[in-house]
Amino acid sequence: MRTRGHLALALLLLIPALACKAKEGTPAIAAAAGATDAGQAAIADPGSIVGIAVGSKDHTTLVAALKAANLVDALATPGPLTVFAPNNGAFDKLPAGTVETLLKPESLVQLRTVLRHHVMLSTYQLADLTDGLQLSMLDGGPTKVTRQGNDIFVDGAKVLGAAPASNGMVIIVDAVLVPKP
Repeated sequence: MRTRGHLALALLLLIPALACKAKEGTPAIAAAAGATDAGQAAIADPGSIVGIAVGSKDHTTLVAALKAANLVDALATPGPLTVFAPNNGAFDKLPAGTVETLLKPESLVQLRTVLRHHVMLSTYQLADLTDGLQLSMLDGGPTKVTRQGNDIFVDGAKVLGAAPASNGMVIIVDAVLVPKP
């Protein structure tokens, strides 16, 4: 149970970074990534997944998680990627202390697993997310899409919106996606 909570926390940290819109361009992306050298994020398009996440005030926890997991550069690649980005409220739903624990250096493997469970190596539009669709996430784990009327859910997390990015799609969700053991 603790592993699931930690994974969910890590995922929540990843999503906000992806769902934000960059406001200050690539220097802000590099600074947010904590870059000390010129990695991929330092040259990222402000309209990329990373740029969107960094510019979003609703995804600060996700950005912090991405930085802690050293995954900012990975999301600055050309793609195509789809990122299910939990907002700050999604991380707030996790058990107390989960996010803090995942951000510790000794939790790096768990954090990366959770964050990778929010990413797919292809681009999906909201219309592509049909009821019963099984998705394979970057961590190798499955997720399932369900639809109830006009609402879309990914493993129980409600889709709140989507933002096209230059390297894929950011789909904002209200919960952290927890990898299945």
